[in-house]
Amino acid sequence: MTANPAKSVCMVFAPKKRNNIVSAVFPRLNISGEPIEYVNNFKYLGHKIVNSNTDDADIQRELSNLFVRTNILLRRFGKCSEIVKVALFKAYCLCLYDTALWKRYKVITISKLRSGYNKCIKIFFGFSRRDSMTNVLLQLGLPSFDTIINKGSFSFRRQSTMCNNRLVKHLMLVTGC
Repeated sequence: MTANPAKSVCMVFAPKKRNNIVSAVFPRLNISGEPIEYVNNFKYLGHKIVNSNTDDADIQRELSNLFVRTNILLRRFGKCSEIVKVALFKAYCLCLYDTALWKRYKVITISKLRSGYNKCIKIFFGFSRRDSMTNVLLQLGLPSFDTIINKGSFSFRRQSTMCNNRLVKHLMLVTGC
C-alpha cells in the first residue's frame, strides 16, 4: 500500500468516557519518513469529519452550500417560469447526498438546516415568510425536508444491505445502520 504524506492527515478521537483517555499527546506518525499532521477536522469526499465525532460541522457546511446554491439560482434564473425554477431547484438544491451518514448531531443544528431549506424555497419562489410551508410545498410539488432526510437514510440502508461487500456489511453492523 502506498500513501501520499502530503495528502494524509492523522486525527485522534477521544473516548466517550474521560477516564478512558490514555494520553493527551501522541508521538509523530511518519509515512515514508515524512511526518503526518494531526488535525481536529478535515474534509473527505465532501463530508466534513470532526474529532468530536459529531456531524454538526457537516450539517452547517450543507446549510451554507444550500444558501449559496439558492442565491446563485435566484441571481441567474429568478425571472424564469415556476416550472423551470422547480426543475432547477430539484437539480441543484435537493442534492443532500451525505444526509444518510449523519448519526450524531444536536437537534438545533438539524432544525437550522430544516429552517434554511424552507427559507430557501420561499425566497427562490417569491413566497412570503408568513405563507404556510405545507401549502408552498404542495403547490410546487417539492418534498418536505423530513422526506428528503428519511428517503436518503432509507435508500442508503437498502443499497448497503443489497451490497455483497463484506466490509460494507461490517461497517453497517458497527455503525448501527
